[in-house]
This record gives sequence, C-alpha cells and structure tokens, in this order.
Amino acid sequence: MLAKAVKDVPAADAVEGGYSYEPKWDGFRCLVRKDGDDVELISRGKKPLTRYFPELVAAIREHLPGSAVVDGEVVVRSGEPGAQRLDWEALGQRIHPAESRITRLSQETPAELIAFDLLAVGDEDVTDSPFAERRERLESLFDGMAKGAPLHLTRVTRDADEARVWFTRFEGAGLDGVVAKALASPYSPGKRTMLKIKHKRTAEAVVTGYRVHKSGQGVGSLLLGLYQDGQLFNVGGIAAFTAQRRLELVEELEPLVRRDADGNVEHAETDRSRFSSGKDVSFVPLRPERVVEVAFDQLEGWRFRHTVQFLRWRPDRDPESCTLDQIDRAAAYDLGEVLD
Repeated sequence: MLAKAVKDVPAADAVEGGYSYEPKWDGFRCLVRKDGDDVELISRGKKPLTRYFPELVAAIREHLPGSAVVDGEVVVRSGEPGAQRLDWEALGQRIHPAESRITRLSQETPAELIAFDLLAVGDEDVTDSPFAERRERLESLFDGMAKGAPLHLTRVTRDADEARVWFTRFEGAGLDGVVAKALASPYSPGKRTMLKIKHKRTAEAVVTGYRVHKSGQGVGSLLLGLYQDGQLFNVGGIAAFTAQRRLELVEELEPLVRRDADGNVEHAETDRSRFSSGKDVSFVPLRPERVVEVAFDQLEGWRFRHTVQFLRWRPDRDPESCTLDQIDRAAAYDLGEVLD
C-alpha cells in the first residue's frame, strides 16, 4: 500500500469514515512475515532484507506472538538518550555483503521495527478489513510487548490539529512528515490509497559538475555543492531532466567546464560508497560559478535526502554565499518521545 503526496494535512472528515493520522518514518519499508520461529523481512521492492538484520529477526522471533504479517519500517537511531534521532546513513550502512560486517553492525547500530499495519494473523487474511479494525488487531498483537524490545507500534491520532503539531515537532527527530489513512479503507497492495504530507524546503547551491546521461547523450545529473568555512562540499544532485533539456544543458555549461593546459576536460570523481562501488563515479567538473535554487525534503548531515528538484537559476547569487548555514533545520526533538 502506497501513499500519494499532498500539500496539507486533510481534515478528519474529508473522506467517508474519517482519517487516521500517524508519523511518516524515514527508514526501510518492510513486510515482516512470522510463522512460528520462521521470520522473513521483505522490502517494498520485494527484496530480501532478512540476512542484514539478524538482531531484528531474533527480536521478532522472541517478542512477536504467534504468526502474523506486519507492515512497518526498519529504522536505526543515533545520539545520546534524550537527544536521539533517526539515522539514515547508519541504516544504509547495514546493507553490506560481508557477513562479518553485518554481525558487527547489528551490535553497533541495532535496528528497530516500527509497525503500522497488519495483513494477516495466524491463517486469517485481514487485508479486506477496514484500517480501523486492522489497527485494533495490531494493537492487540503488540499488547504486553516487553519493555525495551526493539519493536514499536506507531502512534496514531484522529485529530488533524494534533497531526499538524506532529508534522512540525517530529521533524526534529528525523521523521519525514505525516501520513493520513482512511479508517474505512482495506489494505490495497501497490495502490496509492494513503496520503503523505512531507516537508519541503528550498536552498541555493553551487553547480560543481555534471554526470553524462546513461544514454551517452546530454546531462544525466547536476552535482551540487555548499560552502562551509571556505571549503566546497558535495551535498547531492539533481537528475530529473527531459531529453531535450539534457542536451541544452551541455551547451549552457560548456563555458564553465574545467580543462587542463592541453584543453582536455579535467578528470574528476566523486567519493565511492557501498552503493557506487561498481559504478562509474566520474563527472565533468565545472568552475563553481553558477548557482541554482532547489527544493528538497531535508538535509541529513551534509547531504540532501530524497529527491532534489530544480527550481531556477540564480544569477543574482554569489556562489560563496551558498553555505550550509543557510539551510533551515528543524529544532531538535528526541526520538524517544515519538516512540513512547
């Protein structure tokens, strides 16, 4: 079951039967299938996640009673107690081929499960039941959950005003926004029957280079940088361009291409990561003279999260004025307060 993006939290009576609201978690969407001692974790894209989270599999086996299929989010938290937040980078590092690293990270950055829907209990398929009923049965499944277990039931409210408070407050703990679910709706796999309200911000960034499109024609993505203490740091990129625009950008950016004394394009590569180890990370470097305004969801550490959207060129902006300090960050909020 997927979510359609909308701009604002809808009124509770905007749909027949009313809405239920809950926080939007920023982790790996996951289906948990438990049949006795057999536990399987499956991503939204139907990829197996079980081997990467042995500590979570053990916790589900120990604490989740009976057999069930639960929809939820796998997350990792970081920070000291009282000042914790979701840590996307630490979560991403958990997907690694080496068994020794999986074992080590399961102890250093243990994962937790946030449950928010129920598909089956025992041999009973409950996907045709309305969400209000599925939620009640999910609460019963989690009733009596051992204190300290890394399995959590997401909080819900039927008060739109409270959901709007959550939207603002919980961002400081690394959450993505708010989700609205129709209380009368069945579970509909693959259909966008939920509504999601996500944070949107804008910033000015320096274009530091571009990657050639996989077709070999035009710009595939623009690479972005922000200054901190006089140094330019890579913070992400923009990739959504039409075929025509990709070709136009090559011509527009040609005067900025950095070349050596012989007129050849200078060689440049971005840092490799676990996701790019087998990919071409080279790019065409540009003199940092052009500024672009972008829309984004959030900045985690020194990187834009999720999709970054091109808004407009900003010829009026000095590139060195594009600093990390300009980014509007949410006030810190303890993740523990969201989970309690």
